[in-house]
Amino acid sequence: MSEIRAEILPTDVPNTTAARIIINAPASTIFDLLANPASHELFDGSETIQKSISGPERLFLGAKFAMGMKIKIPYRIKNTVVAFEENKKISWCHLMKWTWTYELVDLGNGSTQVTESFDASAIPGYAARWLKMTGAIAHNPKWMAKSLVRLKSICEA
Repeated sequence: MSEIRAEILPTDVPNTTAARIIINAPASTIFDLLANPASHELFDGSETIQKSISGPERLFLGAKFAMGMKIKIPYRIKNTVVAFEENKKISWCHLMKWTWTYELVDLGNGSTQVTESFDASAIPGYAARWLKMTGAIAHNPKWMAKSLVRLKSICEA
């Protein structure tokens, strides 16, 4: 049996990354996991999410939620949901102004294509320095692919 992998997608815009996978589960099952901040640490391929600190059980447009994180040092980050289309798309950003987005496309037969993207193309200079210092842009494609594989495993179980 071959190893399950997500596809790392080419991007033409600096400070953006994306990955995609097909999950044999309905979009609603996948979206329910994405819309619950307490579940994010379960499929986080970067292993930087330590725990959900605050926020609603289920996200919605404009919802705020905070996560305990660790990249070299522990810190907390407060996110705001900036796009929300039930079972199709969810995006959030924080003070550094980059966004994480999950887009779901129902392929029929109970399968869903999930694309995760990271967009830091229009961030302030201090945020760009943070990305470079932490190596996040270099690591993000692999971390995102790993997250999608974990998401697939959870949703198909």
